[in-house]
Formats: sequence, structure tokens, C-alpha cells
Amino acid sequence: MMKVIKPTVAPKRKMTMAERSNTLRAGVLGANDGILTVVGVLFSVAAATTNHFTIFIAGLADLLACAFSMASGEYASVSSQKDTERAVVAKEAALLESNVAAELANVTAYYQARGVTAATATEIAQALMEKDALGTVIRVKYDLELGHYMSPWQAAFSSLVAAASGGLFPLVAMTLAPAAWAWPSTIAAVTLSVALTGFLSAKLGDGLVKTAIIRNILVGIITMFIHYYIGQWM
Repeated sequence: MMKVIKPTVAPKRKMTMAERSNTLRAGVLGANDGILTVVGVLFSVAAATTNHFTIFIAGLADLLACAFSMASGEYASVSSQKDTERAVVAKEAALLESNVAAELANVTAYYQARGVTAATATEIAQALMEKDALGTVIRVKYDLELGHYMSPWQAAFSSLVAAASGGLFPLVAMTLAPAAWAWPSTIAAVTLSVALTGFLSAKLGDGLVKTAIIRNILVGIITMFIHYYIGQWM
């Protein structure tokens, strides 16, 4: 009868690719939101008043609100994901105690589905289960790495910093550029920055770079257009 070896507590390991990608994803999304929300407020307020201090305070307040909002949202979202991952691990650990044969069959079927012969798949499954039963099962069934959970704090911090950094582009362009250049400088800053976030999101998601860049630029232009006319009505 196959002996199931329970996993021991392993030393702290480096972040997996999935963990790094999740942190980068949170950062890119946070930066994009920071850019668009801040420029939206700036355009609305600047279209309604020429008071430089009022425009700056409105933009800064929105930058801070957006940054903390994005961070709290990421923290809540990734915390839920982490809880789900832990629940899955606990469930599979219980199944290994009660029905190890079924778990072995699942691992064997996994390798058979990838073109390995039944005999070879059985040998691989037995070897892996003897070495690390729980780690093997959750990797095969859920594509999870035992002991590596998404960090809500890392995602929140990444989103916080990125949203604040993204919001700085339109805020600096609108408030520090000479009055005659404030509007064109802000439009240029927003266009370039959302093009960059579109590029990064496409690279992280293995998507179409050109499509992502064009989509982000169009969204940025529409955002500026709508908020400018909202300010005109004030």
C-alpha cells in the first residue's frame, strides 16, 4: 500500500510567477485608474473655474481617494482569493486522509489526459504522491502551489503606489505647466501614460499590444471629453 507522506513546513521561498504577475497586474490597473480618475476631476474642475489652488486641491484629493480606494479593493479581493485557496488545501488534505486512492486516480488521469500511457501515468502519480501528496493534488487539480498564496498586502500596496503615481501625471501637467500649456500638457501626459498602461497590461495578459494601447487612449480621450463638458455645465 502506498505510503502518504504529509508535507512538512518548508522554508520561505521566492514568489512564484503567478504571485509576481498578480502584484504587477494590481499595479497596472491601479495606475490606469489613477490616471483616469484624476484627469476626470481635473478637467471637470478646471472647466468650471480658473482658480489654480482649487484645481490643485481637487486633483490631489481625488488622487489620494483613488489610491486608497484601489488599495482597499485589491486587499478585499485578494483576501477572498487567499481564503478560497486555503479552503481548497484543507479540503484536499481531508480527502487524502479519507480516500487516498481516489486522489491517486485523479493524478493518474491528469497525466493520461496529457498523452502519457496508463502504466507510465500510474508510475508518475505514485512517485509524486509518495514525495508530496498534498502538493501534487492541489497542483494537478487546481494549478496551485502549496504554501504560495496570493498576498493581499502586496496587491494593496502595489495598487496604492501605482494609483498615486498614475494620478501624478495629469496632476503635475495641469498644475505645474504654464497656464497657456496646461490643457495640452495634460492631454499629452494622459495620452502617453494610458498608452504605457495599455502596453503593460497587454504584456502581462499576453494580449494584443496595439489593440490595448489604442483602447486605453480612446478611453482616456473619452474620459477627458466627458468631464470637460461636465465642468462646462457647472
